Amino acid sequence: MRIVVTGMGVVSPAGCSVASFWKSVCEGRSFFRAISRFPVSDFQFARAGEITDFQWPSDLGPPPEDWASRFVMAAAREAVHDAALAGMQGTGVVLATNFGGVGAASDFMAWALGRKDGNGGTFPELSFQIAADRVAQVWNFRGPRLVISLSCASGASAIAQAADLIRAGRARSVIAGGYDALSPFAWAGLSVLRTMSRDAVRPFDLRRDGTIFSEGSGVLAVEEMEFARARGAHIYAELLGYGMNNNAFHMTAPAKEGAGTAAVMRAALLDAGINPSDIDHINAHGTGTKSNDVTETQAIKAVFGEHARRIPITSIKSSLGHMMGAAGSVEAIASLLTLRDGIIPPTINYEHPDPECDLDYVTNTAIKADVRLVLSNSAGIGGCNTALIFKGAWR
Repeated sequence: MRIVVTGMGVVSPAGCSVASFWKSVCEGRSFFRAISRFPVSDFQFARAGEITDFQWPSDLGPPPEDWASRFVMAAAREAVHDAALAGMQGTGVVLATNFGGVGAASDFMAWALGRKDGNGGTFPELSFQIAADRVAQVWNFRGPRLVISLSCASGASAIAQAADLIRAGRARSVIAGGYDALSPFAWAGLSVLRTMSRDAVRPFDLRRDGTIFSEGSGVLAVEEMEFARARGAHIYAELLGYGMNNNAFHMTAPAKEGAGTAAVMRAALLDAGINPSDIDHINAHGTGTKSNDVTETQAIKAVFGEHARRIPITSIKSSLGHMMGAAGSVEAIASLLTLRDGIIPPTINYEHPDPECDLDYVTNTAIKADVRLVLSNSAGIGGCNTALIFKGAWR
């Protein structure tokens, strides 16, 4: 069974549509600023990829109280319209998030402690699955509805899970993707990790000193190919193969020499039925932390051998920051747009080569490239890994 992507939607610090997001990322712009939505004076780190230009689509009715729900609803709206799936009742919904509605929960706790005026919000806003409920209800999607949480691999894993549902015959079309929003609760937990940079994300650079977290959503419409063709849907690319696993190693540290990442890339290649030498480009997890970038480089070398040095690699986290539960799905969308346009966006802020990260990184300026097959890598705290392989629709 062949699975394709027919729609995309993005809400990100780089833009609140697929077109604006892609233009900004390809231009190599940076989107980090001081957090303004909540007080950060008690935190060591205060810069993030906060979305400041978001406008709630009026046709969706009153906006939810929780920012995360707003972001994913807007991204889903763009993807649903792009794929012309509105009202397709058998469509499934698979969403993924690290924090769900914890922003609303933070507001509720502030109200309960007398630190916030108002009524504390409504109980449904606090539930982890509320965004998936809303997406299903607004567009009358009555297929399987799932919410998963696999840390930073969440968004990519939602796409893989959607493909599993289609392969199992449980749905012919699925709306899938990840989302998260900045909130006091989330920021407190992320700060404890001590993985943040104060100024910039520098993937694979010798002087990299951490990541910067951001917010938003990336949503895709995933379908069985013959179903998509029969209804005349535009096909962006084929999801040729995917893999999911976990390191079973450590709560926060990556497995030694990137063993889990290497294994999941091999699983994706096997599922796609292709050789390592067939891959033309890798959209890396590339967080800008010391350990991740080294182990991901080691994993790519282990899987691709000498071909590893011929594969252009990029990390758009250098521009966007780490979008938490949305990272994998937004990076999958970037991979699809690379296939469509033949443009690989840059890894910005790269100035000093690292002898341990010595592959062909696309640095500081986007490049034109003939990309037929792209692999998108995601890895999460706790050791979850997902790899997706896409093939251009015209190939």
